[in-house]
Amino acid sequence: MRPAIVIVGAGPAGLAAAERLAEAGCAVSVLERMPTIGRRLLMAGRGGLNLTHSEPFDRFVTRYGAARSWLEPALRGFAPDDLRRWADGLGQPCFVGSSGRVFPLAMKASPLLRAWRARLDALGVRLLTRHDWTGWDEAGRVRFVGPQGDRPQGDGMRGEGTMPADAVLLALGGASRPRLGADGRWTALLEEAGIGVAPFRPANCGFVTNWSREFCDRFAGTPLRGIALMLDGVPDEGGAGEDARVRGEAVVTRRGLEGGAVYALSARLRERIARHGTARLMIDLRPDMACDAVAGRLARVRGRESLSNLLRKALRLPPVAVALLREGMPHGESPPRDAVALARLVKAVPVVATAPDSLERAISAAGGVRRAEIDARFMLRARPGVFVAGEMLDWEAPTGGYLLQACFATGHAAAGGVLDWLQEQGKGRYPSCP
Repeated sequence: MRPAIVIVGAGPAGLAAAERLAEAGCAVSVLERMPTIGRRLLMAGRGGLNLTHSEPFDRFVTRYGAARSWLEPALRGFAPDDLRRWADGLGQPCFVGSSGRVFPLAMKASPLLRAWRARLDALGVRLLTRHDWTGWDEAGRVRFVGPQGDRPQGDGMRGEGTMPADAVLLALGGASRPRLGADGRWTALLEEAGIGVAPFRPANCGFVTNWSREFCDRFAGTPLRGIALMLDGVPDEGGAGEDARVRGEAVVTRRGLEGGAVYALSARLRERIARHGTARLMIDLRPDMACDAVAGRLARVRGRESLSNLLRKALRLPPVAVALLREGMPHGESPPRDAVALARLVKAVPVVATAPDSLERAISAAGGVRRAEIDARFMLRARPGVFVAGEMLDWEAPTGGYLLQACFATGHAAAGGVLDWLQEQGKGRYPSCP
């Protein structure tokens, strides 16, 4: 008889695990409480599905910070090149963008998800939507509530019911974007079982700043293109490393600042705010020019020009950047007219971040099942036969393909852990297992 595996969560980690386990000959059922599968994947594909990144692997793994030491084996086991080959096998070949990010040629998630669904169907994977996991019963069977509320029906696959399993793999996501299914409600079930869960915190998020209400209201939604951000006072307490300065784009919001360049620094910003109450960023409005070159251009424009005209003619700064310079000055003071002093301000406009944006608005979340709670196979030490993968685990990474790559990789690794454990229990032989 084939081992019965229940996977809870039909995101990238859960579906990657389902595919590997079904290919190994297991009978796989996936419970998903939302009406459709892969909602976070579809959301990620709205602006172009950034699957992974093409940078050298030794550089790639540094993006996971403190979690690198225990995530690296999984990332090596299912590396960025493996993810690209997998997508190609689904008829979704990839290309490398100018930033090194990897995208399907279709630039959408829906064709890939349709092809993936067809492959899982062909492998016999049962995808049960609107099935909400509610824990385990006294016999260790998986409990759930299905589409018909709490009315048991027929074979137990509708209403409140239970499902036997030789192993369970949890891939319920973190706690950001709850409307897509990842709301962190599962933490109470695991904590009741004595499993340690680190509190969720926003990651890859925007920040509230000290900018005036007038500035935010006027420029909300306006991009800051071609800038560089850096943490003031780096290296910081945690060791800022070479990524303390990030080039990219950001967007002014009604509360402050968000965007790719901000997300790359969000973990350090969040931790510094937690320690000190605020964190100071410096914005370089002309990162492609040295300070002396900026000063030289400013000095060549006639002094009678207004500040806006001076900055527009000398540096082609847009109105939002000119207003930002004014926001960077102490209250009541105007930007300097001296070319050298003004150049220094252009190269390092101070911004005080006072709080991260809400968890619900964050792209991803830090926190989750603590590393000490799982073994090298991603199995819960306190509950043998139960495995965890994806954003449920306590790790974080910047945007750029690193989030999806780790979800696929940990799903793949946890599935390997399931196969290894089943073999130990005498429930089959799996040649792919160590």
